[in-house]
Amino acid sequence: MKNAKSILFTGGGTAGHVIVNLALIPYFQQAGWEIDYIGSKDGIERELIADLPNVTYHQISTGKLRRYLSIENLKDPFKVLKGTFDAWKIIGKVKPKVIFSKGGFVSVPVVIASRMRSVPTIIHESDLTPGLANKLATKFAKKVLTTFPETVNYLPEKKAIHVGAVIREDLFTGNSENGYAWTKLSPEKPIILIMGGSSGSEKINRVVRENVTVLLEKAQIIHICGNGNMDETIEVDGYRQYEYVNKELKDVLAVTDYVISRAGSNAIFEFLALNIPMLLIPLSLAASRGDQIDNANSFEKSGFAHQLKEEDVTADSLLKAIDHLIDEAPNVKAVMKKQESKKSRKQVIDLIESMAKKK
Repeated sequence: MKNAKSILFTGGGTAGHVIVNLALIPYFQQAGWEIDYIGSKDGIERELIADLPNVTYHQISTGKLRRYLSIENLKDPFKVLKGTFDAWKIIGKVKPKVIFSKGGFVSVPVVIASRMRSVPTIIHESDLTPGLANKLATKFAKKVLTTFPETVNYLPEKKAIHVGAVIREDLFTGNSENGYAWTKLSPEKPIILIMGGSSGSEKINRVVRENVTVLLEKAQIIHICGNGNMDETIEVDGYRQYEYVNKELKDVLAVTDYVISRAGSNAIFEFLALNIPMLLIPLSLAASRGDQIDNANSFEKSGFAHQLKEEDVTADSLLKAIDHLIDEAPNVKAVMKKQESKKSRKQVIDLIESMAKKK
């Protein structure tokens, strides 16, 4: 017999398009909901969802919504069309009461199919300005939830709701003893966490590694460098590198004093919730639509972070920016502590449950 309480999640392409789903799924697991997830065949979402118990993963055909000229653009409409048909069949089979979409190109066919199946869909937009996938999907959704208050100005008034950042609860349970044991670092010296997004950053990785000796004079370093970007030739006391950190992240964050990061919305709001002073190096306009620049500007204006433009990153500028961050850390933490980061998750859950009851 079909569970009366059923929900379908979607989102993928990058870790940022999965993290909010990971923050919500544990609640629905504990509440006894039947949970399905639609993602791509080879996306990072498949790997992240695979570890979750009692979540059925379905893969669909996906296109990539490019903003540049490519021969692949001619194929993608057919991939999206097939993905929509795939999603339509899956939704018809699992019969969810509600669908929650985190965005990314895999989510577009799902949201379109949800309208065809008359299943209400809630979209979550993390960035200050909506991404292309969510722009396309918004017309088929019931509600669009935003992390930044400014984002509602870019969305239909009747659909947009500002809820704030949805933070994974387990991040608040990090254990510093476990963190020091896992990284083999010392509690006697500060730790800087350096990360360039789920794919890593060639420029950040290079500048850090070329100046690792000088950086270690200031603090110990945990360097999350991205898949395939390890440099096994570097073996220096106080420097630890990892391609990606998942289960151990909460413990790593528990020992982190400062963070140098890209400006993906989910990550920086997690650092904010944990009161970790941050230096943000957003993706440049040459490599993105500028969403990370908007995010970083907003955080800098609010006093939550310092910012260094990617095109300005050199050994000298990075070292100076780190010194400035360390000096200003007490002031940054004081501003951060005024934020309430735990209410948003419950608000989103309440909205999902309310919409499911209306179905």
